[in-house]
Amino acid sequence: MSLTFAYGSNMDFTQMRERCPSAQFVCVALLKNYRLDFTRKSTKRKCGVSDVVPAPDSVVWGAVYEITEYDLAILDWNEGYRPSRSAESNAYNRRIGTIYQDGDETKPLAVEIYFAVPQENPPLPNQDYKDLIVNGARQWKLPADYIAKLELIEVIL
Repeated sequence: MSLTFAYGSNMDFTQMRERCPSAQFVCVALLKNYRLDFTRKSTKRKCGVSDVVPAPDSVVWGAVYEITEYDLAILDWNEGYRPSRSAESNAYNRRIGTIYQDGDETKPLAVEIYFAVPQENPPLPNQDYKDLIVNGARQWKLPADYIAKLELIEVIL
């Protein structure tokens, strides 16, 4: 079993379960010194998609799921990550990172996190993609101020 940190559209439990039927919610968590950004264009979604980028004094909230190794391979496929390829050839690269369970710095947890390989001039997300993120944040009851920030994400019209 693997623990994975979802901060974008995978926070939406319906989407996550469609991709990874074994997914079980573990906790909400905080990733320190990163901010949410949209650094890639998804050809499937036809819009910008999320990433976490280094940003001192910033935080990203998300959901931690436990999934089987089989489903982790499926998630890798969905995120455009192939371990056999060079890092630059992937859409995302998966690495172990430290998050804090319930935002509590006394509860660190090592989890798999997907980091995008940024593209030049990616578009904004579309409304449907933003809705997956905001709905997931509401579903897992992330902090109200963080949800309010997510609600301000600009979208392509």
